[in-house]
Amino acid sequence: MKLLFASDSFKGSLTSLQTAMLLEKAADEVFGRCECKSVAVADGGEGTVDAVVSAVSGKTVSADVHDPLMKRISASYGLLDDNRAIIEMDSASGLTLVPENLRNPLNTTTYGTGELILHALDNGCRDITVAIGGSATNDGGMGCMRALGVRFLDFPGNELEGFGRDLEKVDYIDTDNIDKRLGSCRITVMCDVRNPLCGENGAARNFAAQKGADKKTVARLESGMQNYREVIKRRFNIDCDSVEGAGAAGGLGAALKVFCSGEMRAGVDTVLDLIDFDSLLEGVDLVVTGEGRADWQSAFGKVMSGVGKRAKAKGIPAIGLCGSLGKGAENIFSCGISSLITTVNAPMTLDIAIENAQGLYYDAAVRMFRLIKAGMTVREGREESEH
Repeated sequence: MKLLFASDSFKGSLTSLQTAMLLEKAADEVFGRCECKSVAVADGGEGTVDAVVSAVSGKTVSADVHDPLMKRISASYGLLDDNRAIIEMDSASGLTLVPENLRNPLNTTTYGTGELILHALDNGCRDITVAIGGSATNDGGMGCMRALGVRFLDFPGNELEGFGRDLEKVDYIDTDNIDKRLGSCRITVMCDVRNPLCGENGAARNFAAQKGADKKTVARLESGMQNYREVIKRRFNIDCDSVEGAGAAGGLGAALKVFCSGEMRAGVDTVLDLIDFDSLLEGVDLVVTGEGRADWQSAFGKVMSGVGKRAKAKGIPAIGLCGSLGKGAENIFSCGISSLITTVNAPMTLDIAIENAQGLYYDAAVRMFRLIKAGMTVREGREESEH
């Protein structure tokens, strides 16, 4: 048998690579020596850079940048080769970088994400992928673009800093000094939301509250974002309310599209392409994937859905080994996943499941492979009787 292991990480307990090691050990116990391949996979969220860098034998690079409150920090991104880089915006502009008592998207900026893009350009990269989940910001991407040379001016002509509070003040956008290297650069935006920039489903009304905004602040940010939208429309003839994903990461999606001609793509599909996943499927008999908890969301852009669809396209069965199952988990069967198996083997709290994650995962993997072996034995018996 030739097996391919491609699981997401189990948040707080197992990395993607740890699941692969446990699966290989379990397969060896049940089948004896068989050919096992493994690859780290992610969906554009936490751990994406690490997964892709590991899969392509790239390297992680550190850069001195500004966090959402403009404090100096060290952030990292991945260099995949001499031309390609992958960036997680949350490493420089993420919500976890802001203490809870200071969370207010009026006072946060994506400037540090722009600095990471600039650093990648300085390293010779002209193919840059940016994962834009987990932001602390609602600045329309002004901070990011300001780091790349764009100037946002108020009515008297003063340059704005690029915080969320500046959206309502923008009157003109000057792109004369934007980094010219962006003109020959391919920017891919890993984005799994389709929200427009403004309105009921826009950046402020949908996401600002979880970043620390109260109702009054949400209303102010929405008004400011509408102003920003109109300035962009007037200057570039682009209506960001008609751009799917423009409202992602507090409007960073809009900025990367407008100023960098960014291409919006689903996170897991982008990752699978970056690691050349389709070539790994050649000659494979079975794929094992999974995630910490499978539920209705799993079928919408998560790792299992992406892996399952790729396997299905090549006629290869895929099984999901997950920590637990939630409502709607069965929807994943439409994505090429043949069956779901959980690691928990008795009633237990989440803390206990996390504490014993490795043992539970290994035991579940052994049970899964034993069931597969039983099916193989039945099939072989039928084939012999037919002859």
